[in-house]
Amino acid sequence: MAELGNRQLSSRVIEAAIAVHQGLGPGFLESVYESALCVELAARDIRFERQKTIKICHREVEVGEPRLDVLVEGCLLVELKAVKQLEDIFFTIGHSQMKAAGISDGLILNFASMPLTIKRIGPGLSAS
Repeated sequence: MAELGNRQLSSRVIEAAIAVHQGLGPGFLESVYESALCVELAARDIRFERQKTIKICHREVEVGEPRLDVLVEGCLLVELKAVKQLEDIFFTIGHSQMKAAGISDGLILNFASMPLTIKRIGPGLSAS
């Protein structure tokens, strides 16, 4: 089975996310969980960028500027959700964002579920 290249870093981020989920529980907007996760990452001395803008170009013309929820240590995408269940499109979007940002490892965290849903995204990993 394929794994994330940044296993230790992703484990630290997952521990932070679990602490947020235990503290807040389900029922809030994604933005609340994003803020809380950033507080938790900072408390654990994990470097991150919140709402990092990336440029999308087609034929060398900028056509969009999506934002990554959280980019950890410049190499791990963390997408936060607060939905009933994760849809395949979330994985497709995550893969596209990672490709555009030049990174190969990511996590999707769904704070609306009990327990916290944690899905890894990266090369060789699928939505299942």
